[in-house]
Parts: sequence; C-alpha cells; structure tokens
Amino acid sequence: MIWLTNTHYHPHYPTISHLGSKHPTKPTSTSRLSSSFNPTQSLASSYRSFTMGPPAIIAPSILSADFGSLGAACSGLMDNDSDWIHVDIMDGHFVPNITFGPPVVSKIRTHVQRPTCAGGKGTFDCHMMIAEVPTPFRFLRIPMPQPQKWAKEFKDAGCDLYCFHYEAAVESTAAKEPSDNTTTEKTSPKELIRYIHELGMQAGIAIKPETSVNVLWDILENKEAIERPDMVLVMTVNPGFGGQKFMASELPKVQALRAKYPDMNIEVDGGLGVGTIDQAADAGANVIVAGSAVFGAQNPAEVIAKLREAVEKRRRS
Repeated sequence: MIWLTNTHYHPHYPTISHLGSKHPTKPTSTSRLSSSFNPTQSLASSYRSFTMGPPAIIAPSILSADFGSLGAACSGLMDNDSDWIHVDIMDGHFVPNITFGPPVVSKIRTHVQRPTCAGGKGTFDCHMMIAEVPTPFRFLRIPMPQPQKWAKEFKDAGCDLYCFHYEAAVESTAAKEPSDNTTTEKTSPKELIRYIHELGMQAGIAIKPETSVNVLWDILENKEAIERPDMVLVMTVNPGFGGQKFMASELPKVQALRAKYPDMNIEVDGGLGVGTIDQAADAGANVIVAGSAVFGAQNPAEVIAKLREAVEKRRRS
C-alpha cells in the first residue's frame, strides 16, 4: 500500500521517509505493523528535536561479525542500542567479494524485530553492491545479479531500506562502445527508486569515492517525489571489504549534501570508529556505519554510545 502527497513520497509506513521532514504525514493501515504501534509516532519524535536535522542512527555492519553466529550477532546489536543493521550484499562482480543472499537475510531477520515505522529501530539497511553483468551473446539472456532484479527478493527476505549504487544503476558497456555481440540492460536510477518505493521499502543511493557528488543533484531534485531517494550513502572507503582506512577526502561530499538537504538521512560507510566519527559528524553525516570498531570492541555498547553522542553533539551545536 502506497500513497502520495503533492510534496513527498510515502511507502506503506505511516511516517515520514526523510526523518526530520516538516511535510505532513497521513496514517494508513497498521495491519502489517506491531499491535503496539502508535500511528502518530515517528522515529524522529523520540529524539529531542528534529529542527536540528535528522537524528543519529547507528547501523553496525555485520560484515565484521562472526558469520557462524549472525543471528546472535544481530540480536546482540539491538541489545547494545544499535538502531539499524547494515547488511552488505556483494556479488563478486561489482566488488571482488561475495557475501549474503536473500536466504541469509531471511534467517537473520527472525532475530531482529521489524521496525514499527519507516527508518525505525530494527531497520535492515541492505547495501547492494551488485551490478548488471553483460552476457556474451544477444540471444543469451541469463538473469544476473542486478539492483532491480533482486529488489523484490530482498524485500521478501526482510530488507527495509534498499540502497543501490549509482555506478551499478548506470553502468553499461553500451557507454563504452561494445561490440555488437554484447548485451546489457541499463537501469535508470530514478526508475529503480520508484520501483523500490512501490515495493514498500525505503530507497537509498550510494556513491563510490571515485564518483562525484554532482551526479546526484538531478536525482535528488526530481519533481516526482516517488523517484527521490530517502537516503544517500557516501562511501569513505572503496567498497568490497571491511577494515579499511577512513578516507576523509570524501567528507566534502557529505558537507555539500547536508548544505542542500538539511533534513535528509546521509550515511557514511568505511573506516568509521571512535577516532574518526567526529570528522564524519562535523561534515553532517547522521547515519553511521561501523563494523570493525563495534565488533572488535570489548564493550560494543560503549562504542555505539560514543558514535551516537558525536552525531548528537554536532546537532546541538
């Protein structure tokens, strides 16, 4: 179930999709939500104020967890006051590593209570590092990992926020003047965002360090609200592996986004921890992905609290 206003897109959740937005909301059916859900409550309302920008959201990446006990790791994150679970989906093509598929997401979803509002506690933030793979012959069209083809499967598995890469959505060997026997299916980022919203998920769009933030302006300024993302993810490492060094050189992208969109969720991912969080928070990031810093800590709850406080301190300043 979806509905639109003349200013903003809403999926079936009865809350705002850009946390901190001042646009009006409209309650919808709560049949798919928990019995304790209050239709007038949003995630932003549980924080001091959203006139200061969107609240801190801590989304530890389970890429750094023990893969032999992912379910326990996810429930432990919730017990340690995490907001979201960041699930890195890698296909071995867009990035060299391979991680989880829908069956794994479906299993670990059972260990974490579903969010009762858009972007609420327990959100599965699926970072889709997958791309279209060209087939060698025009007559051979084998389904390959691509952002749009996998959206419904991950929705059914328990994904709440489907964040795809801009580079994967526009990647096409056609742009590189391929030979006549190469086939690709180019995907429009706006069409993909629309499709994700129609499935009932929030939509995010990510950019690699090599990609200019300027490629996003046309998408973010789209007059069709249903084709605008709910979140932008700025990578502060090259995607594909955890434990990499933080790239502060990417923070001007965050600053530019925050200057134009004070109420939008802006996520940073890569090399974040207690030693680097202040830089990311000062730039304007509010959704913080941390893997090694959380799972490698003796006291994960303390690390999560410090990450949150850095973002909240910036909001209060």
